[in-house]
Amino acid sequence: MSGIFITFEGGDGAGKSTQAELLEAWLASRGREVVRTREPGGTRLGAEIRRLLLHGGEEIGDVDPRAEALLYAADRAQHVAKVVRPALGRGAVVVQDRYIDSSLAYQGAGRPLEVAEIRELSEWAASGLWPTLTVLLDLDTAEAAKRRSARGGVADRLEAEAAEFHGRVREGFLACASADPDRFLVLDAAQPVDELHTAILARVAPLLQG
Repeated sequence: MSGIFITFEGGDGAGKSTQAELLEAWLASRGREVVRTREPGGTRLGAEIRRLLLHGGEEIGDVDPRAEALLYAADRAQHVAKVVRPALGRGAVVVQDRYIDSSLAYQGAGRPLEVAEIRELSEWAASGLWPTLTVLLDLDTAEAAKRRSARGGVADRLEAEAAEFHGRVREGFLACASADPDRFLVLDAAQPVDELHTAILARVAPLLQG
C-alpha cells in the first residue's frame, strides 16, 4: 500500500484545520493510518522555529525576509526527513497543514523575494517531494480578517501583517494553483463546512483506490 501526501493551503482563517480534521476522521474510519501534521512545527526543531518566527516578538526583533525564508526551509527539511517521508514509506496518508506553496505565497508573493528562488530553496529542503493533492481553501481577504478577529487571541507575526500583504498572499496561492492544476483542488472557503468536506472526499476517494 503506497502512501498519499495531502496538503491544505490558504490564508489564515480559511478553515484548513477544520477540513483537515474532518478528512483525518474519514480516512481513519476506512482503516488508513493517518499522520496529521503541519508546517512549521511538525518536529521538535520545527516547534522551536515556529515559536520564534510566529511568536518571537521582541525576542528576535525584525526578521529579514531571507532569514525568514531560510528558517522555514530548515523546518521543512527536518519535517520531511523525520515525519513525512517515513510515514509515506510505510503507506500512511499524510494530512498536512501548509507546505511549499505557503512559502511561495508568503515569502515569495508576500515578501519582496523572487518566487523562483523560494521554489528552488523549498524543493532543495524537501528533496524534491511534492504532495499528491493540495487543497486550496480560497477566501476573500476581508472575510478572512473577520474570521481571525472573531477567533480572538493574539495575532501572530503573519496574521498581523497589513491587508495588502494578505492580498498578495492570496494571489500567490491562486498563481500556484494555476501553474499546477492537476495537483490542486481549489475551493471557495466561504461555502458551508459540509459542502467543502464532500468536495474534498470526491477528490480523495479515488486516490485511495489507486
